[in-house]
Amino acid sequence: MPELVRELLAVQAQDSRAAALALRARGAGFTRHDVQEAIERREIVRAWGPRGTLHLIRTDDLPWLLSLTRSSTATIARRLAQLGVTGDDLAERVEKATFGQGPLTKAELGQRLKAEGQAIVHLAAVAAEQGRLVLGPDRNGKATYVHTADWLGAPIAFEPDRDRALRELGLRYARCHAPATPEDLAYWSGLSLKDAQSAYQVVPEKEPWEGIRLLPAFDEFLLGWKERAPMTVPPATIAPGGGIIRPAIVKDGTIIGTWSIERNKVVTSATIPLDREAAEITTFLHITSK
Repeated sequence: MPELVRELLAVQAQDSRAAALALRARGAGFTRHDVQEAIERREIVRAWGPRGTLHLIRTDDLPWLLSLTRSSTATIARRLAQLGVTGDDLAERVEKATFGQGPLTKAELGQRLKAEGQAIVHLAAVAAEQGRLVLGPDRNGKATYVHTADWLGAPIAFEPDRDRALRELGLRYARCHAPATPEDLAYWSGLSLKDAQSAYQVVPEKEPWEGIRLLPAFDEFLLGWKERAPMTVPPATIAPGGGIIRPAIVKDGTIIGTWSIERNKVVTSATIPLDREAAEITTFLHITSK
């Protein structure tokens, strides 16, 4: 399963369950528990990646990928200033609060930083920008934040050769997104179009999806290209606004509806049978229908 993460380059992971379900839709022979164990073994890491959002990334891909996609200190500082948090020692504050502490929940980190709400996350991002913070394993369903020296043995040493990193990005993105354009790569990565054009590489197109898949919220199928995937349902049904991307039912590469889990049961808007996919999801998540 960690190799699947490598093949996908980076998997949207602002919702850890959705990230695991995105892997399920593209692989076989593992469960959400296996995904969690791979995080515990430090084979994959949840970190701020493309577009400054959380992704699952292979640990050995962190240095070159994050050297390109991590948020700038100035951008994070502006967000913090809007929340009334300023100072020249923000990185030092996070360093002191996290080093040697192991994984901390948001509430625990907030207590140590004397911060609240989104200020906690943005302060964490200050340390992440320096390669000193990633997310650890969830604890009782809550995300944790951990100093990379505690979790990975040392801060992330970013790839110094930007051209080399761009070449790797272009090739790896193309392999899992073909057909795609430089504009798609810029949209997905958050890089400038100029950088995306420099990185862009042409590879053979992938085989189109066949059959039915239940994709999770924030899936790469909708976020991996500038133009959203073909759909017959109204766009507002899948993307109602506010940054929400709902779980989608995809048949032969086209979105035909939405789905959700309600009272531990998969509920869909489609009129076609989805019993097999629904059963696989409940097994994958280790949930029992009531």
